[in-house]
Amino acid sequence: RATAGEAVLADGDQNQIVFLARGATKLVAHASGGREQVVAFHFEGDLVSVPARGAHSYTLCALQDCELIAFAAAEFLELARSEPGLLNEVLERVLASLARSREKSIALGRKTAQERVASFLVSMAGRIGMPQEGGCLLHLPMSRRDMADSLGLTIETISRQLTELREAGLIETSGRSVVHLCDNASLQARAGHLSSAA
Repeated sequence: RATAGEAVLADGDQNQIVFLARGATKLVAHASGGREQVVAFHFEGDLVSVPARGAHSYTLCALQDCELIAFAAAEFLELARSEPGLLNEVLERVLASLARSREKSIALGRKTAQERVASFLVSMAGRIGMPQEGGCLLHLPMSRRDMADSLGLTIETISRQLTELREAGLIETSGRSVVHLCDNASLQARAGHLSSAA
């Protein structure tokens, strides 16, 4: 178990696989000079790969109170090889994670600030959104700083882009964590996604 704000795993000497049974986490990479990058967010039911210290070190931090199980990656994968059902499940999750990593790479390399924020909201809707009539409701467990550190933006830019999306009628916000996506198709267009007809 881990409480919100607590480091779950930090700077390990071996690769680890974590199953997140409850809660939400962020995986943070640490570079020289105290620089940090939020690599990914994880939610209930996710398998998380936490790399061993190498060119960078990594910390898995709880965003909410969590329950999780950590395995040495080598032992976990050895077990998976002997259980076809588990191996298939791992493969599906790895492919989903790879797709998210590709999307994030495109966002960081080629997208505007607004496209990055819109892409982030669309991605969160697919992972933790609760469909509602005419839209989707998000309870985001991460802070604006976490969002900024994930998207390569400043907190001020995150706030400004959320304001612009709200003024455009694409989202509604309540407090610091509740976001209602009012028009998913238009938000995807703002995210720079290709239309389904393309």
